[in-house]
Amino acid sequence: MDIRHPFIDTPSNLDKALKELTKEKAIAVDLESDSMYHFSEKVCLIQVAGKESSYLFDPLLPLDLSPLKDIFRNPAIKKVFHGADYDIRSLYRDFSFEVNPLFDTQIACRYLGMKETGLEAVLKEFFEVSLNKKYQKKDWSQRPLPEEMVEYAANDVRYLLPLEKILEKNLENLKRLDWVLEDCDLLSQVRPAQANHNPLFFSFKGAGAFPRKDLGLLEALLQLRKRMAMQKDKPPFKIFQNTVIERIVASKPQSLSQLKSLNLLSSGQIEMYGQPFLETIETALASSETNLPAYPRKKARPLKESEQKRILRLKEWKDMKAEELQIDPSLVLNKSLMTAIAVCHPKKVEDLEPIKEMRRWQIREFGPDILSLLGQKK
Repeated sequence: MDIRHPFIDTPSNLDKALKELTKEKAIAVDLESDSMYHFSEKVCLIQVAGKESSYLFDPLLPLDLSPLKDIFRNPAIKKVFHGADYDIRSLYRDFSFEVNPLFDTQIACRYLGMKETGLEAVLKEFFEVSLNKKYQKKDWSQRPLPEEMVEYAANDVRYLLPLEKILEKNLENLKRLDWVLEDCDLLSQVRPAQANHNPLFFSFKGAGAFPRKDLGLLEALLQLRKRMAMQKDKPPFKIFQNTVIERIVASKPQSLSQLKSLNLLSSGQIEMYGQPFLETIETALASSETNLPAYPRKKARPLKESEQKRILRLKEWKDMKAEELQIDPSLVLNKSLMTAIAVCHPKKVEDLEPIKEMRRWQIREFGPDILSLLGQKK
């Protein structure tokens, strides 16, 4: 398959590409971003492939890409992604692009019972193609892009359309295509997280186990790292990693010699960050008890014994059904959905409809079985 992949860098090239893409019934899409290299990540390249040609759109050029919005929301053009969650959020965050309709080949692979659903493994399975992933973590904000990176980006979308055709046919044979399409429709509606003013420790793994004094120090160090990352335009983990912060919170060094003895930082890092570390530690430890943060605790209502029994029945049935269908058990019913069903204790199929986590296809395919199961006396 010989596919051209012109770099769209002028308004006239953009107009030509849009005219060609508007004729397509389906297009394959992938993005490259710079989250590994900058504090505020951004989309650096949009790869779009049609039946015969593919195009590379460069958001870093002084070129208005807003006309692409109509392509992405055109209901007559299917948009094929592989693992679309991050891409859907990024397209909306950077360009306000909405994607409709969406077909995610990774979701399709999961419903076909494939164990390995990464793009590299999937293309190897269906096309005997080995992707060169050496450029996956390169800095895509650099310009000009080396030719080999351009080639890599084009190849990432090259096989998605023929892959989608194979997967769709297999799903139709198993009568699971509508399962995938419903999941894809919901995925197309995800949006980037809204900025909030929550403490940074909310997203620090294990913070819930910290005593309040340590939690205050943890937050102070996370804020320090964030300021440094913003100043240097680097992602926070490239300033210092979470394990460094965790060890410093535990040891609370009071001097440069104590900080050095932890063997957590290089001599260069000690020189750059040592004094700010110590000042932050001193200030945080001097905070009064009343000013210390507390980790929020959400106390869920304890489940009744009858609800716990229903969950157990649902779990046994889910595992059996998943084995029968040869798919991941979480696709049949996940943990939160089993809990919601057990608490709701539906008496008829219509009672399943208000459950937020419940898909329409799950109600249709599994509803009668669930009602029968929960009606059993044990």
